Amino acid sequence: MTGHSGAAAYEDTLMGTLGIREVEVSPEQVILEMEVGPRVHQPMGLLHGGATAALAETAASLGAYVSSDTDHEFAVGTDLNISHLTARRSGTIRATATPVRKGRTIHVWNIDVVDQDGVAVAAARCTLAIRPWPTG
Repeated sequence: MTGHSGAAAYEDTLMGTLGIREVEVSPEQVILEMEVGPRVHQPMGLLHGGATAALAETAASLGAYVSSDTDHEFAVGTDLNISHLTARRSGTIRATATPVRKGRTIHVWNIDVVDQDGVAVAAARCTLAIRPWPTG
């Protein structure tokens, strides 16, 4: 798959399963949202940290991807550090990813995750490798 094709590309992926949706995607900022409910809860009925981490890494990955030569390259996460700050049972969370550094082969992005009221839910940093599409 080459090029960025939005929600249709997510249908049979983790993003589709978690209900992650695009708000804005550009080389300088990516904003994604996800509803908090049973689909992304852990057994105690709280937002699962892994779902928050998936949202954060997806935002950074999209930013790195659209910053690259999408006909020849793709981005893959190599490191994710996330601090969970506030628990949520319901509502909407929004991840905003912005680049710290966009090198030729390595990107670093910061991701802030807030709830619908702007309360900080998580803070993350993701390192991504820019790799060539496989040939053949």
